[in-house]
Amino acid sequence: MYNLTDHWSFDPFLIIALVLAGWHEAGLAKLAKKSRPERTRERRLRSLYFYGGLVTLLFAVESPIDYWADSYFFMHMIQHLLLMFGAPVLIVAGAPWQPLLDGLPGRLGKKATREVLSSGWTRPIRMIGGFVLRPWVSIFLFNAVMVFWHLPGPFDLAYRNHLVHIWLMHGSFFIAGILFWLQFLPSLPFRIRMSRPAQMGALLITNVEMWVLAMAMSILATTSWYSVYAHVRGSALSPLADQQIGAAFLWVCGDFWAIPAMLFVVRKLIAEDGDVGSAVDRMLGRRASRAYQWAGRQ
Repeated sequence: MYNLTDHWSFDPFLIIALVLAGWHEAGLAKLAKKSRPERTRERRLRSLYFYGGLVTLLFAVESPIDYWADSYFFMHMIQHLLLMFGAPVLIVAGAPWQPLLDGLPGRLGKKATREVLSSGWTRPIRMIGGFVLRPWVSIFLFNAVMVFWHLPGPFDLAYRNHLVHIWLMHGSFFIAGILFWLQFLPSLPFRIRMSRPAQMGALLITNVEMWVLAMAMSILATTSWYSVYAHVRGSALSPLADQQIGAAFLWVCGDFWAIPAMLFVVRKLIAEDGDVGSAVDRMLGRRASRAYQWAGRQ
C-alpha cells in the first residue's frame, strides 16, 4: 500500500494548473454575465472535462507513477499514455479556449485575439498554427512523436536528461495529443475539418501503428531496447519482461481508446446521413456514383 500512498512529488505544474483553473473560472464568470442560462450550464459541464484533464496531467507527473517510472518501463508507458491520450482528450472536450481568453483582465482578451488574427508581426505564428492544425499534419505529428520517443536512442537520452525528459518528451506528447484530438472532438472555437471517413482512416492508421510498435517491443523483441533499464537496482522484473508488460499496455490502450473513438465517429456519420446504408456509401465514396447512375436513368 505504501507504494501508492508514498512517493508523491511536487511539480511546478501544480501551480500552473491552479492558476489555469482560477483563470478559467474568471472567464466563465464573465461569459455567464452575457450568455443565456442554458449556454452557461453547457460551459460549466464542459469545464468539468477541462479540470479532469488538468488532474490527469497532475496525476501523470506528480503521483507515484512518475516515481516508479524511473525503475519500471511499464510505469513509464502508463505515464506516456496519460500524457498523450487521457489528459488531451479531456482538455479538448472541455474547450477551455474562449473562457481563458475572456478571463484576461479588461479587454485584453479581445485585443490579444485581434493582434493574433490580424497583426503583421503575428503572421509567422498564424502560419505555424495553421500548418500544425491541418488534419493530416496533426495525425502525422502524433504518430511520429509516439514512435520517435520510444526508439532506444531518444528514450535513453530523455531518461538521462531531466530537461529533455520534461520539456521535450512530455511536452511533445501533450501538445501532439491536443492537436490530434482537435481533429475528432468538438472544441470551440476550433472546427473539425476532417470528414467522417477520413477520421475513421486516421483512427485506424494510428491504432495499427500502436499495434506494430507494441509487437516490436514484445513479440518480436529478444532483448530490452533500453539500456537505462538494464541495471535498475531492486527491480523485480527482468528488463525484457518489463518492456513486454509496457508494450501490452500500449497494445491494450490501442483497443481501449480506438474502438470507442471509432464507434463515436460511426455514430456521427450515421446521424448525419440518416441511415446505415447512406453512411456506408459515404465511407466508400459511392454517393456521387449512385447519384450519377440515377440521373442517367431519367
